[in-house]
Amino acid sequence: MKRPWIVIACGALIVTLAMGVRQSFGLFLPQMSAGLDIGRESFGLAIAIQNLLFGLAQPFVGALADRHGAGRVIFFGALLYVAGLVIASSVGSALGLHLSFGIMIGIALSATTFVVVLGAAGRVVPPERRTLAFGIVTAGGSLGQFLVVPAAQMLLGELGYRMALIALAGLVALVAALAVGMAGKPAAGPSRMDMKQPLGDALREAAANRGYWLLNAGFFVCGFQLVFIGTHFPAYLNDRGLGLEVGASALALIGLFNIFGSYLFGLSGDYLRKKYVLSGIYVARAAVMLLFLALPLSSGSALVFASVMGFLWLGTVPLTSGLVGQIFGIRYLSTLYGIVFMSHQVGSFFGAWAAGYVFDRTGSYDIAWGAAILLGLVAALLHLPIRDAPVARLQPA
Repeated sequence: MKRPWIVIACGALIVTLAMGVRQSFGLFLPQMSAGLDIGRESFGLAIAIQNLLFGLAQPFVGALADRHGAGRVIFFGALLYVAGLVIASSVGSALGLHLSFGIMIGIALSATTFVVVLGAAGRVVPPERRTLAFGIVTAGGSLGQFLVVPAAQMLLGELGYRMALIALAGLVALVAALAVGMAGKPAAGPSRMDMKQPLGDALREAAANRGYWLLNAGFFVCGFQLVFIGTHFPAYLNDRGLGLEVGASALALIGLFNIFGSYLFGLSGDYLRKKYVLSGIYVARAAVMLLFLALPLSSGSALVFASVMGFLWLGTVPLTSGLVGQIFGIRYLSTLYGIVFMSHQVGSFFGAWAAGYVFDRTGSYDIAWGAAILLGLVAALLHLPIRDAPVARLQPA
C-alpha cells in the first residue's frame, strides 16, 4: 500500500488541476456567447449539462474506483477531459458546446475530482484524521481556482477563448501522469463487517437511512449556490460595470480563502459534530449573500464578498464525505458519497441553467439570488436531525 502522504499529495494536485480549470469556465461566458452567437441560457445550459453529468456519473465512477482502484479511473477521466477541452475550442454551435463542454467534460470531472480521490485518501488514513485529510485534498481544488483562474483570464485576453481552451487542456494532461500516485486496487476496510458487506447491501442500508437522504438534500443546495456564483458572478459584476477583471479576481479570491476554509473545516470535523458545522456553514452563506445584496456594489464589496464566500466555499465537502464514512464505513465510500455528490450536481444544474434562464427573461439575477439565500436556510435546518452515529453493523457489540 502506498504511503498516505503520497496518495494525499497526488490527490490534492489532481483536484487542483481538474477543479482549477473547471472553476475558470464562468470567465468564458462573454467571449463564447459572442463567438458562437448564443445567449446566456445556452451557455448556462452547457455548464448545467456538465454539472448534471458530473453528478449522474458519480455513483458509477465511484463503484469502478471501489472495485478497480482510483488510478485507472483518474487516468481515463483525464484523457476524456483533455479531449472535451480540445473539441470545445473548435465547435461552432451551441450543440457542439453542449456535447463537448457539457457531456464530455461533465463525465471527465466525475472521474478526476472529489469522489474518486477522497475515496482513495479515506482508505490510507486512520479514522481520527480522515476528515482532515479530506480537507487537505479539498483545499487542492481551491488552490487550483486561485492559480488557474487568473491564468485563464490572462490567456483569454491574449489568445482568445479557442487557444485558451487548448492551453488549459495541456494543464489537464498532467492529471493523467499524477494518476500513478493513486494506482492500486483499494484495500479492505478496517472492520470485518465492512469487508464482507456486498455493494447491494450497502446501497440498501444507505437507502433506509433518513440521515443519508437529508445529506443528499443539503448537498443539492450546496451545488445550486456554488455553481450559480461560479458561473454567473463574473457576468453579474460585468453587467454592473465592474468589468471581467474584477470577476476573475473574485473567483481567484474564492479559491484562495477556501484553501484555509477547507483545511479548517476539515480539521473541525475531527473534533466537532460535523452536522452542526454544516448547518453553520449554510446559515453563514445565506447571511453573507443577503448582506452583499443589501450594501452598495463596488469592487471592494465584490472582493470582500468573494473572500468570505471563499472561506465557506468547499468546507461542506470534507464534512459531508466525512459523515458518509463515519456513518457507513469506508469500504464503499466512493459509491455512497458519489450518490450524495450526484445530488450536489443536480443542484448545480439548476444553479447554472435556471439563473441564465431567469436572466434572459427578466434581465436580472435577483430571483436567483433570492433562491440561493432561501435554500441556504433550508439546508441549515435539514442537517440538524441527522443521526451521525455509525450504523449498527459497525458498532461494537
